[in-house]
Amino acid sequence: MYNYIKALHIIFIVTWFSGLFYMVRLFVYNTEAVQAEEAARPVLHKQFGIMMKRLWYGITWPSAILTLVFGPWMWSMLGTLPQWLSIKLFFVLLLYGYHFSLHRIFSQQMKGVFNYSSQKLRIWNEVATIFLVAIVMLAVVKQGMSLLWGLGGLVLFVILLMSAIRVYKLVRSKA
Repeated sequence: MYNYIKALHIIFIVTWFSGLFYMVRLFVYNTEAVQAEEAARPVLHKQFGIMMKRLWYGITWPSAILTLVFGPWMWSMLGTLPQWLSIKLFFVLLLYGYHFSLHRIFSQQMKGVFNYSSQKLRIWNEVATIFLVAIVMLAVVKQGMSLLWGLGGLVLFVILLMSAIRVYKLVRSKA
């Protein structure tokens, strides 16, 4: 039974992250639609609004909830709380905070409020990548990963990711 619960947990983690990644892309496109021709703006905002609602309420929220159901269920079958799992749960808690921040942006954009530039949203999109790397590394490597090496690797990954974003922005601005 444990392996079935674990498989369902992984499936809903994958669909949750897919929703998180795509949702912010839709925020970027919806934000950039403000710059579109005046006649095209309402059409684009309407279409992006439909896409965002379907993704957010049809995939992302249900996946976040089912991840939260199957994770503790799996943990209860495990019976213990190893150190790696407590660290992973800390990152999962932060991930839910990120999820709620996206819900706030979603609510604002559905009201036609655009508080963030497309560049800031692109950077915010990469936060999910950081959580994904941290959580998967902890879940796979477990006890074999020292906290210091793991955090150092995560910081290095963040630096590389942010550098890549800057390079991409430079290339895009020249084009």
